[in-house]
Amino acid sequence: MTIWIIDDDRSVRFVLAEALRDAGYPVREFESGRGALDALAHETPELVYTDVRMPELDGLALLDALASARPALPVVVMSAYTDLASTAGAFRGGAFEYLAKPFDLDEAVAVARRALAQPATPEPPPPRAGPAGEGELLGRSAPMREVFRALGRVAPSELPVLIVGETGTGKELVARALHRHSPRAAGPFVALNTAAIPAELLESELFGHEAGAFTGAMRRHVGRFEEARGGTLFLDEIGDMPLSLQTRLLRVLAEGEFYRVGGRELLKSDARVIAATHQDLDAKRAAGTFRADLLHRLDVVRIALPPLRARGGDMPLLAERFLGDAASALGLDVKHFTAEALARLAEHDWPGNVRELENLCRRLALMAPGREIDAADVVLPGGEPRDAGEPWVLALSAWATARLEAGASGLYEEAKSKLERALLDAALAATGGHRQHAAERLGLGRNTITRKLGASRRRRTRDDGPEPSR
Repeated sequence: MTIWIIDDDRSVRFVLAEALRDAGYPVREFESGRGALDALAHETPELVYTDVRMPELDGLALLDALASARPALPVVVMSAYTDLASTAGAFRGGAFEYLAKPFDLDEAVAVARRALAQPATPEPPPPRAGPAGEGELLGRSAPMREVFRALGRVAPSELPVLIVGETGTGKELVARALHRHSPRAAGPFVALNTAAIPAELLESELFGHEAGAFTGAMRRHVGRFEEARGGTLFLDEIGDMPLSLQTRLLRVLAEGEFYRVGGRELLKSDARVIAATHQDLDAKRAAGTFRADLLHRLDVVRIALPPLRARGGDMPLLAERFLGDAASALGLDVKHFTAEALARLAEHDWPGNVRELENLCRRLALMAPGREIDAADVVLPGGEPRDAGEPWVLALSAWATARLEAGASGLYEEAKSKLERALLDAALAATGGHRQHAAERLGLGRNTITRKLGASRRRRTRDDGPEPSR
């Protein structure tokens, strides 16, 4: 039951191979996709792990070759460059799983167990979409890697999707990306913000109307369901839809048929429906303002978008991209943020999320003097910065984000231990080593600080080795 690992990074091959061997699996390593294909001529593995970006033959091209030569062979795709194009391409090509680097080794071994336990009969590959667009969604943080993985799995299907998230997190951008990577990519993408249309006109906008259906209806109007035939219909702010229209929408989703307002011709619906909302639809269902049966129809796959403040190191990446895009659109020289300006951005809570950041970058691209944007140029509306004047909180947040993205666990106890050690050392230094005074400065009792110093010393000995004899 041999497992192949194909990656031009020797360190990745080494740690993954050791983890799989420890789990009892024989492993063979390859530094190129070409070498693996040559070996495939005279031997067959039971499972393959392959990187995406490799010289000569990349992982997605290798995936296609493996699917043609060995259709039943499960392939796990790995990449440090997580984006929707690669995840959707991997799943469209028949990948068993997609692992974003750096990945947890226990998770990688668990994937091997699942892959090797599956039936040998392959499932037919999903329909292929058109060429993937580049740069459609950005993010390297752990929450966004999970979003990309979910999008990659659901994009090649035609299942309804419910996108939830705060205002400004990019729900329509995600819907367009789902359409672009779907089997319906050649069809139209039709968007309708249900909150922006008066309730009395929304039915006509959705389903169309015949001439004379109501006062002012001078000619036939084609609705959004007809416009989206063969493509995708995106219903934004679905939580604001009136109950009466929820009933009509439910019938279309359940039966695939509808009438124009004032019409007698039964029309067939042929649109994939993607809905989005910033509201809590489960709470609205419990309150009786959103139909439970409609929610079940829409919520086949739910994708939750994280707010910008929860996306760790994504903010500088997004800020530089938005700044460059704005300069290109306005015909201006490209500007760049200084480290101090990026730190200023990191202090902000971003209540408007990605949309707020994008608008700020457009304004700075036009208004900021010089090629470099400094902290003084960054004027943040809508509230005070988070923890302004507390750089240690920002440093702690950055440390926690990096550790979480590396797959670490038990961070609370680790951080508490480090924080206690830093406070004790600082208090003792400030009081010349006087424990009683240090305890008073920290607001602790003498016995408490003695106990904590003992615990800290034991941890220091365990982590760093015994202290040298004096």
